[in-house]
Amino acid sequence: MTTDTGEPALTIDELAARAGVTVRTVRFYGTRGLLPPPAIGPRRVGHYGREHLARLELIEEMQHQGMTLAAIERHLRGLPPDLTPHDLAIHRAVVASWAPDAVETVSRGELERRAGRPLTDEDLRQLAAMDVAVRDGESFRLDSGLLRLGVELLDVPLSEETVLAARTALVEHARAAAHELARLLREAVAERDTRDVKSLSAHMHPLVVQALLTTFQRSLKEELREWLDGGRQERPGEDPGAAPSA
Repeated sequence: MTTDTGEPALTIDELAARAGVTVRTVRFYGTRGLLPPPAIGPRRVGHYGREHLARLELIEEMQHQGMTLAAIERHLRGLPPDLTPHDLAIHRAVVASWAPDAVETVSRGELERRAGRPLTDEDLRQLAAMDVAVRDGESFRLDSGLLRLGVELLDVPLSEETVLAARTALVEHARAAAHELARLLREAVAERDTRDVKSLSAHMHPLVVQALLTTFQRSLKEELREWLDGGRQERPGEDPGAAPSA
């Protein structure tokens, strides 16, 4: 069975396995209104889609950050109702950005269970290139916060070399931006008490991360728009000055 968007639907057991939670947890969130109701298929079986998985992962991330259920409910009520799974993933990235590193050691079977799919040797090389799951003997060092993004990137037709180059560029520019922002903050609070500095840092961290994500998203959209518009205006083999065809 598929969802309305043509994507494979998940049973409640499959949804729970993909998110790394229990079926009981999924049902509990559903009764609290934190998850939309599933589509009901044959034999009255509930089916879930990518939005359910993305929302469930966001809820779990907020729980891991120590947010109370009441706070999570308020946060979710404040979100626009038409957010896509991609939008929810960005919200989760913001929440996860001030979390401690969530690296753990798992078996290949557990890695595949959390990924929700079998992983080929090529898939594992790609995940290692993204620093999502790195082989450690018979096990894997898994950054669980990056797993969902890494698995989705496996379906993007990019070579391992391109993934490595992209990761290097992102890390280098992110570190440069972080270094400059840290310098500006140090200068701004140089005369303040240590407790004031820590309080300011705690408040600024999520705001800076949100600003960086938003700025990067907009910049990337502009770059892609210019690239695509340029490709439409000057197609290979066409004379840029030729009149458009009727």
